[in-house]
Amino acid sequence: METLVGLLLLLIFLAVVVAVVRGQSPIIMLIILAIGWSAIAGIGIGDIQNKILQGGGTQYASAVIVIVFGAWFAQILIQTGIAESVIRSAVELAGDRPVVTAMTVTLVTALLVVAGLCLVTVVALQPLRGRFDTDRNPAQPLSPADIRANVASVLRDPALRTLCIAMFSFVGLQSLFTGFFVLYLVRGLGYDLERAGIVFAIAVAVAVPARIGWGWLASRLVKPATLLALLGIAMAGAAVLTGLIDPVWPTWAATGIAIAFSVTAVSWHGVLLAEVARLSPSGRIGATTGAVLAFGDAGSLVLPLMFTAALSITGGYGIGFLIGGILALGVGTTGLWRRVNPAAAG
Repeated sequence: METLVGLLLLLIFLAVVVAVVRGQSPIIMLIILAIGWSAIAGIGIGDIQNKILQGGGTQYASAVIVIVFGAWFAQILIQTGIAESVIRSAVELAGDRPVVTAMTVTLVTALLVVAGLCLVTVVALQPLRGRFDTDRNPAQPLSPADIRANVASVLRDPALRTLCIAMFSFVGLQSLFTGFFVLYLVRGLGYDLERAGIVFAIAVAVAVPARIGWGWLASRLVKPATLLALLGIAMAGAAVLTGLIDPVWPTWAATGIAIAFSVTAVSWHGVLLAEVARLSPSGRIGATTGAVLAFGDAGSLVLPLMFTAALSITGGYGIGFLIGGILALGVGTTGLWRRVNPAAAG
């Protein structure tokens, strides 16, 4: 019986191939093939209707979109000479090392895709440009010297300099949480992926209302600088507790620590950026915010590298979280001390 079923499946497949070769629609033939195979296998009419006729059409449409846009993008790379240039440069760089060549081509391709997405974003925002450019200064120069001067002017202001340091440490610690926490749960604590994903998802979901809550608190009850200092101390404590999680602890305990980490290290942005805008010189909010955000980019690069180095040296994840926590603790305690002793801070 099984042999007969196998022969029937093969015969239907060959019949569909012949029909496609003779010019029949591949889409129709694939549907017929799927229905025929399902019927021979004894699948009910309800499953055929739901999973093949309905679900199959949706999946096929997704595949067509990927193929069409992928082919379009590939043609752009080929006709502009980018593909040839990338491959030639990668081969020249890697020599006779195929693994290095493949990695180089993959990296460059990924960068091209990201650049394409940036271009799409630019086009999408173009209709709104007038609204954002109301204070644009066409005479404003843009050169490496001007960028350095902008950063230097921000660092000369004590309050903005403190926010730059806070941005560096806070973004860095956030990068540790988003980039290493699930890995820590799986490899460091032995969680399975599903359990680790649930813990992380709950923590990240709580961060959304937390951002709104911190913004409301900073505008109504607590001064933003004080709140940022308290958040720095709190996220440092959450980072230390994260490094102390034991595999035998119940899942709800790890989830609670993850929520504390997320609520503090992932939910501070609105408060800090609002404070940057408030302290910025008149007409230079955009430039000042950009300079402060640059320190955040630096933190997202440096702290993960430090975390990776600590992991390689010690073989444990706790030291990496401790490093990020120490930086946030320094920002928090310094800011709180300045709030309590304004005369000494000045």
